[in-house]
Amino acid sequence: MPIPKKQKNEDSNNFMSRCMSDPNMGKDYPDKEQRVAVCMSKACEDMNYIASADFQMYFDAYGSEEEINEDNFYIPHSHEYVTTDEVSFEESEVEIWDVSVAKPGLWDNINKKRDREGKNYKPAKPGDPDRPDPKSWKKAQSLLKIAFAAYDEGQMQREQLKKMHEQLMEIEEYLEGITFEEWTKDMISKAEIYIQNIYDFIETNKIEDEEDDTEDDTEDESEAKFKYEDPKTGEIYMYKRQGIYRKEGRILTPANASEYQGRKVQLGKPFRTPDGPKKFSVYVKNEKGNVVKVNFGDPNMTIKKNNPERRKSFRARHNCDNPGPKFKARYWSCRNW
Repeated sequence: MPIPKKQKNEDSNNFMSRCMSDPNMGKDYPDKEQRVAVCMSKACEDMNYIASADFQMYFDAYGSEEEINEDNFYIPHSHEYVTTDEVSFEESEVEIWDVSVAKPGLWDNINKKRDREGKNYKPAKPGDPDRPDPKSWKKAQSLLKIAFAAYDEGQMQREQLKKMHEQLMEIEEYLEGITFEEWTKDMISKAEIYIQNIYDFIETNKIEDEEDDTEDDTEDESEAKFKYEDPKTGEIYMYKRQGIYRKEGRILTPANASEYQGRKVQLGKPFRTPDGPKKFSVYVKNEKGNVVKVNFGDPNMTIKKNNPERRKSFRARHNCDNPGPKFKARYWSCRNW
């Protein structure tokens, strides 16, 4: 597939984000370092040697800043937002930003892009190289049925969590008098973040059986704020909290769909970006009051901020006592340390 090209007057930061998140680039260059190198070569094509070196050095050391558009605007899932243990930010300064209200033109372009991609979708036809022949497809279906019958979906994760719980209970007996080495402190900090993310994910995705607890949850309609609809009957049910609910085996859908179609993000709260261009991104307002997307953090490295010497060295090298404005990547790179 062709490599994306810079559009006329397109900012290099915007191009890097567009290039790194391009689905075809992800398939052709699954290795992130290789994908960064290819996109970087295209981003610097119209620059002289000095400008190119400066751009690459800044991108590698800190990250990038970009104006949001339909190509780079991303609505993070709740579990993708980080905690203050992972990246330092002021929880009290986080605010909800509704793109459909603040930028109706951008929201319209995002929806148009979705429509365009939907219209351009072409199902594979018999004979296409990527389409399995009927015999292979039938065999694959049979194997899948056998696999699911033998191993319930999610069973591995449940067993892993149970094993971790048992090991933690055993470790707890020996905590007194243990002096932890530096590498163990780092691992414990990471484990706490991972478990917290799993906990948050489970809390926000618990499936509540409507037949078992709907009466308790919907008893006082003055307290119930969330409407859910039975997709078969159209009947409306009210709940006190957001969640996933069922009626006779059917998962209920949010009645007010516009609230759940990805319009809102949290300003000032970083989130993980598995598809790049960097490890994290955050939406913030720039000096003009416009919301921009800041990308920061090396996706291929684990920082050593729990090591006082490493942390002191990084902050001194990058003058983190004066990190600059919040809408710059250097500010967030320093907050990461």
